[in-house]
Amino acid sequence: MRGFVFRRLLAALPVLLAVLTFSFLMMQLVPGDPVRTMLSAQGSPPTAAQEQALRHQLGLDQSLPAQYLNYLLGLAHGDLGKSVQTGQPVTEVIGGALPASTELAATALVFGLALGVALALLRALTNVKLLRTVLDAVPVMSMSLPAYWVALVLIEVFSFELPWFPATGDNGLDTLVLPAIAMALPAAGVIGQVLGNGLESALADDYVITARAKGASSWRVLLRHALRNASIPTVTLIGTTIGNLLAASVVAETVFGRQGLGRLTLTAITSRDLPVLQGMVALLGVVYVLVNLAVDLVYVWLDPRVTSGRRRR
Repeated sequence: MRGFVFRRLLAALPVLLAVLTFSFLMMQLVPGDPVRTMLSAQGSPPTAAQEQALRHQLGLDQSLPAQYLNYLLGLAHGDLGKSVQTGQPVTEVIGGALPASTELAATALVFGLALGVALALLRALTNVKLLRTVLDAVPVMSMSLPAYWVALVLIEVFSFELPWFPATGDNGLDTLVLPAIAMALPAAGVIGQVLGNGLESALADDYVITARAKGASSWRVLLRHALRNASIPTVTLIGTTIGNLLAASVVAETVFGRQGLGRLTLTAITSRDLPVLQGMVALLGVVYVLVNLAVDLVYVWLDPRVTSGRRRR
């Protein structure tokens, strides 16, 4: 097990380095002079002194290899530079927004898992043809609905017509419900569809037929025998879903007036705050690497043959 984790960590390092390198090159590939772009976004024409000061602050007056080395050394010490917009260290800017987005993404993931698993289980258990047709259509519909439209409908129904939850804000658990549902619906559709297909395939296997022949109930067959094997593709999907939820937070936090990484990214884009954007790309890269490692560990728990190098079925 330890050897498996160590191999996965070694495999993740080149991926992480590639993401960080892309983050560095992003500033270099900005059309025009990035210093003038950032200063012009603040509203007034920049002076030569301002350009020189910002260029020195960002280290852009050095050679490209030196800039890259300083960037990696700064990351190793937790130094991502300073925000051009606020003057604060990027780590503090991102760190201040991270808890709110983590809370929202975790809530949305729980909602998405609960809805998706419930949808897949209900589809696997029902024998009513009309209900199965409806359940087959629900995932596609939930994935097709625009996120901003869903958010506005939720606000209209549950904040204005039925004043159960506040329309905006980020204080209290009640403010989490509507944005989390808006983010969770597409994830629930994907999870429900993939897990439902996996259950349908697993229920046709010989071991399930044997369990039924021994008198096992439908629920026992489904939960004890079929669900574990059927959930392996879903685990991979959940790994990518976490990254998608962080991306979806841009819409949710904007519509519901919440502070977080989504709003921070949008603000950094509109103000051309490239150090903050670099920090966001680096953070997302680290998140993806850690999530993929967690997915691999769950694979080992679901199918111990993974550590022996056998192909998963």
